[in-house]
Amino acid sequence: MELAELPNSRTEPDGSAVIRVLSYNVRSLRDDEEALSRVIRACAPDLVFVQEAPRFFRWRKHAARLAAKCDLVVLSGGAPAAGPLLLCSLRAFVESTRDELLPLTPGLHRRGFATAVVRVGGVRLGVLNAHLSLDGPERLAQSELLLGRLSAMDVPYAIAAGDINEGPSGPAFRRLASALQDCWAVAPWGGEHTWARSEPPRRVDAVFASAGVEVLACGVPEGLAGISSADLARATDHLPVLAALRLPATPS
Repeated sequence: MELAELPNSRTEPDGSAVIRVLSYNVRSLRDDEEALSRVIRACAPDLVFVQEAPRFFRWRKHAARLAAKCDLVVLSGGAPAAGPLLLCSLRAFVESTRDELLPLTPGLHRRGFATAVVRVGGVRLGVLNAHLSLDGPERLAQSELLLGRLSAMDVPYAIAAGDINEGPSGPAFRRLASALQDCWAVAPWGGEHTWARSEPPRRVDAVFASAGVEVLACGVPEGLAGISSADLARATDHLPVLAALRLPATPS
């Protein structure tokens, strides 16, 4: 699929919805925020899963500023989720939000989930943003907690995205991919690797979707109109993952 063919967001006459979902580790906005905002706007997302959002001094102000620069609003997360932040367009009607701190392992960073239930074009959808641990055993345990949290939402469709901190061959990544669709593996588009600051480059960031969601395209939006390699390099140390997904209509 050519980059120009990435489907745009829309609601179909049958009530189904096509949405764009972006996952992006922004390194606490320590890099070029203008470049970051240009990348996000060019992706035209309905939902943005931000990892490493500011979570200390005036974190709400920083989150709101980033959202405004990208023509989005803050949905949930930030400090109450230990970093994961959800942004959305006005196309998403918010039904509920919940931020959840995960069990703390002494000596390791606190982790959490930013979650919400939204309606897009009349389709009900659960979303979960995560930044999993650098520690392997803890990361695997967090992947189980993630799947349990999605199941507890009791929604027809669900999307989880984030910085997995390991590639597709890792046990936590494989656990998630065994229960959910790994969107890149289903419909690869654009670039693959999201971490290129060391060798070899790796795919450590991902978008996952529950059964029933149609994955139209997913990958790093290198070459997408409005996105330059210079902006991708200046924005943060990770590359973003953009997915186009179709949510079939559900009975009202």
